[in-house]
Amino acid sequence: MTVDTDSAAADLPAGDDLDFYRALHRAFDSTLAQGRGTTTGIERLMAQALDTFDGNLRLRCADEPPPACRKACATCCQLRVVASTPEVLLAAHFLARVAPPLADRGIDLVGALRAAEARTHRRSEAERAAAPVRCPFLAQGVCVIYPVRPLACRGHASSDARACAEAAAGRRAEVPVSSDHRQVRALVQNALQSALREAGLAWELYEFNEALVTALDHPGPAAAWWAGEDPLAGARCDEVAPAEQQAVFDRLRPLY
Repeated sequence: MTVDTDSAAADLPAGDDLDFYRALHRAFDSTLAQGRGTTTGIERLMAQALDTFDGNLRLRCADEPPPACRKACATCCQLRVVASTPEVLLAAHFLARVAPPLADRGIDLVGALRAAEARTHRRSEAERAAAPVRCPFLAQGVCVIYPVRPLACRGHASSDARACAEAAAGRRAEVPVSSDHRQVRALVQNALQSALREAGLAWELYEFNEALVTALDHPGPAAAWWAGEDPLAGARCDEVAPAEQQAVFDRLRPLY
């Protein structure tokens, strides 16, 4: 069961998609400049990214059947997820708020995260498929961090629930996924990464669980990131060479 987790490898946008990408890039530039150095700045940046993803997807899919994904369906929640630094920091901030009250109810999210990361640390996609580990943020089949889930999760939607179940059981190699979800995710994530790069901030993608553990253990990951450091460097995913990604960003740079 596979998913496209490296958005810079997607087809280059053209026409309306390119206009959308460049307008969003400029909006990210403005938000980064206004909120630099603050937790609020990260929250506003990610609200902009996630709201734009949801809104654009609704427009594109208005005349299409809804995906087969439903609440409590967690069939694909064993795939590797990658995310940018602000996505990780947003999730870490959210987790710090919700973990204590959930722990009082016997749900140890942080412990589950650390256990899942230990089992999947540096495993390849093939190794994960052979020995799947469910997402640590599932509680009774429901995603506990759903409001702040990464773009990679939002951009993976299937049109065939049975195919998903067969893939999870190892009886199928791939499942039909929504091209619109993948395309909007690529546009939003690439525009965000390029804007981060232009702002002199760590902009690459990281294995989500490993990066989240790193952020939770770091004394001040947000401050370090805003200062131009890369506090999540050890969790970086380099399947697509940074130079290749940067060349794509340069080609698509907005016309100011």
